[in-house]
Amino acid sequence: MTHEEQLRRSWDAIAEAWTEAVRGGGIPSRNLGTNQAILSAISKRKPPALLDVGCGEGWLGHTLGDAVESYLGIDGCETLIERGQEPTGATSLRFQALRYEHLSEDPSLAAGPWDTIVCNFSLLSEEIVPLLSALRQRLAPEGRLVIQTVHSCFLGDGPYVSGWRSEDFAAMATPFPAAMPWYFRTLSDWIKEILAAGLEVVELTEPLHPETQKPLSLLLECAVRPAR
Repeated sequence: MTHEEQLRRSWDAIAEAWTEAVRGGGIPSRNLGTNQAILSAISKRKPPALLDVGCGEGWLGHTLGDAVESYLGIDGCETLIERGQEPTGATSLRFQALRYEHLSEDPSLAAGPWDTIVCNFSLLSEEIVPLLSALRQRLAPEGRLVIQTVHSCFLGDGPYVSGWRSEDFAAMATPFPAAMPWYFRTLSDWIKEILAAGLEVVELTEPLHPETQKPLSLLLECAVRPAR
């Protein structure tokens, strides 16, 4: 079984545990600042239309509520989409089970144009250029793709090279039934992948832990790269 297949299967296995952890505030880094970081990046732009790629159980959409006129959350895990569709009172939210590769294959899916597209800790695969290219094509002319991902400081003493890692969720407040493979990228490889997809980084921020002042995550705001 490939890493990609293991990644897809792991989310089917951990969907309920993930939902419980998110909704119960059981993920320390999110409470310390990564949730606020993505919300701040969105509120700065005040987008009328937002596409949430890898929306999970719908935390971001439910938090934004009717603050955006049009919200679509997509995820390849049907269980997570079902949890996202649970009513909250907001009228602007839509959720759809959709695997990333389908965006490249069918331009009519999640067509937009979108003022803001968000990938909040959801780019976990090794091959992401086709997806990033498909998202670029769905951006409004002045639109932005906002990516939040793991910062290299979380690797501890491990080598600073791109490659597959495994998340066992040991830091979570609730037990998880399975581990999840994910692909780590160095900052230089992030930039290379973004440029290869016809995008460019226009702003880079590193949300900090409020006490240790060490980075909690890496946040990349991308725009369509002008033709040279």
